[in-house]
Amino acid sequence: MKKLGFGLMRLPLLDFANPADIDIEQVKAMVDEFLARGFTYFDTAWMYNGFGSEKAARVALVERYPRESFTLATKLHAGFFHSREDMDKIFDAQLENTGAGYFDYYLIHGIEAGMYPKYEEFDAFGWVLDKKAKGLVKHAGFSFHDTPELLDEILTRHPEMEFVQLQINYLDWESPWVHSRACYEVAVRHGKPVIVMEPVKGGTLANLPEKAGELFRKANPAMSPASWAVRFAASLQGVMMVLSGMSNLEQMKDNLGYMENFRPLTEEEKALCFQAADIINSQIAVPCTGCSYCTEGCPMKIAIPQYFSLYNEDMRESNPEKGWTVNFTNYDLLAAKFGKAAECIECGQCEGVCPQHLPIIEHLKKVSARYDHA
Repeated sequence: MKKLGFGLMRLPLLDFANPADIDIEQVKAMVDEFLARGFTYFDTAWMYNGFGSEKAARVALVERYPRESFTLATKLHAGFFHSREDMDKIFDAQLENTGAGYFDYYLIHGIEAGMYPKYEEFDAFGWVLDKKAKGLVKHAGFSFHDTPELLDEILTRHPEMEFVQLQINYLDWESPWVHSRACYEVAVRHGKPVIVMEPVKGGTLANLPEKAGELFRKANPAMSPASWAVRFAASLQGVMMVLSGMSNLEQMKDNLGYMENFRPLTEEEKALCFQAADIINSQIAVPCTGCSYCTEGCPMKIAIPQYFSLYNEDMRESNPEKGWTVNFTNYDLLAAKFGKAAECIECGQCEGVCPQHLPIIEHLKKVSARYDHA
């Protein structure tokens, strides 16, 4: 397989306020372009796009192409089951949602220290292997968001898992929260192929501070900022697939252009990525990837990732204290549909599911201080 996978997590929308209102015609065009260029890997999950992603995969992909012409992955997250019966019900619903008949790759989803005991309690690892024995899953693995020590423990305990999906990008390579490099090295040491998620960190590495962008423009003006991030991940030995959550046809065409005949980065090019990371890390206020896991259960329906994006953009200004920016208006438009940052009740639900382990409550207070009291 070519190394670029289509992540069906940030699909184009008809209504920005409704993540399940997917622009299915644009998704069809993206699927057509993707397959026509020789790429075959599609990645979805039970709750992506407001629980609409798997159904979009059926309409845009499964019902329009022979089953053997593509590879489909989906996932089971511990937040949605409380028994083995629940797990089976979700799996059966996923088969119905997608119409795929079987899944080429099936993942125990988003393992971290808080969720791991639940997966063991209900023997999720044995459960997915049972699905494999029945021919409903071709390859069993898991996605992971925690420390290299926990990853080593899981892979030692469950060598039957065939692959690991990790958050890897040049910005998080040495992150003390994400542990990109250290977790990657654990997976390689255990001989597990790696699937990369968040190579562009939710778009952060596609929209760079001017100084970071200039580094890449000088090196190769024809390559987009996102291309450096995706190629960095794809250049790592042992990486079998890099997922990109493409949100429109333009993003897809850009990704396909440099991944169709992929050339790994040189050591000099990798060094440029790390230089850019130093610049970005000095300016980024909230390292949010926009995955939206935090919003599904928010009782106040606060648009957490969107607010963080606005805040980050303002904080990247050369003088972030300059006062009003267009993002004050953007914030008000969002707040007309969602809860304001000031309405956070500090229940902690968001922090419990955040793959980046962010102190979301404290960050929302900063957002509120900037936008709610202007």
